[in-house]
Amino acid sequence: MPWRIGVLALAFALMPGRCGVPASGPTVPHAHGLTSAAAATPQLGLDKAAYDAKMRALAHVADPASGSSSASRPVHRLWPVKTVYPNAGALLPFHRIVAYYGNFYSKSMGILGQHAPQEVVRRLLATSKQWEVADPTTPVIPAIDYIAVSAQAVPGSDHMYRARMPMNQVDKALAMASQVHGLLFLDFQVGHSTLQKELPRYEQYLQLPNVELSIDPEFSMKDGRRPGSRIGTLDAADINWAANYLAQIVRAKKLPPKILVVYRFTHHMVTNCRNITPLPEVQIVMDMDGWGTPKKKVATYKTVIYPDPVQFTGFKLFYKNDLRPPSKGLLPTAEVLNLVPAPSYIQYQ
Repeated sequence: MPWRIGVLALAFALMPGRCGVPASGPTVPHAHGLTSAAAATPQLGLDKAAYDAKMRALAHVADPASGSSSASRPVHRLWPVKTVYPNAGALLPFHRIVAYYGNFYSKSMGILGQHAPQEVVRRLLATSKQWEVADPTTPVIPAIDYIAVSAQAVPGSDHMYRARMPMNQVDKALAMASQVHGLLFLDFQVGHSTLQKELPRYEQYLQLPNVELSIDPEFSMKDGRRPGSRIGTLDAADINWAANYLAQIVRAKKLPPKILVVYRFTHHMVTNCRNITPLPEVQIVMDMDGWGTPKKKVATYKTVIYPDPVQFTGFKLFYKNDLRPPSKGLLPTAEVLNLVPAPSYIQYQ
């Protein structure tokens, strides 16, 4: 499976404004940034029966209460995964998230940098509608996945091989997420830095009810090499630290559970995967992030994501790289939904 071409092209001089925490905080969008029933944290507890039924549906396992036969499909012993129940107000598995990814400074990093904001919003809403039509049983929440910390090919003044985006650019992404009544994912490619150093710089945003987190092991270079020279890695300890960091915010701010997306398309990208621990306050998504032909993408999902169940799964589609020969088109929506388990997070680059 060819590994995806990373960022590595942003210049520090392109970033207006300053990094760090501004004197005034961001504008807080209403509720969860949503207009659906997920907009506010329910007063009642989680409906565990409904949760279990939806998890079985994602795994294509027949509901025993329905009396239907499961003979037409194999039994998937790994899925649905048995783990901690989330707190009330959890978005997954009751919704599917469809996210547009990228950085406003770069056309090569994804769709967010390739079109004007209003065109991105128009396309995102249209794409979200396609997924709702494909699976009417699962409401879709649109999302903006913005690279807040970008890996770099040059070391920079602090030799960390990463660039922090200024807050006015994060505000721009947040405004787009609010416009679609959806979510904002802040994406971290830490280079030679660490999650422990980078996440707190954006805590004012992570404290908002509609801001989630995604982390990219591909550009976490624990061996000291330059980002892009080889595929990086994160350990379960790193991911658990991020989850616990988010959980502390959820408890302090009395928020609904947050979502943590972890990219993966090789086994080495996430070490000790079985030690990753979902929390009642944080739902974890393992996202198949590789590009290539539909056949190769499905094979990667089956060999990298399926065997290491954590909690939920995601699937990334590349508008450009997935069309490189010999590929003749993006993996159809129906085939993505037919994967075991069906992904709860869909991302477009």
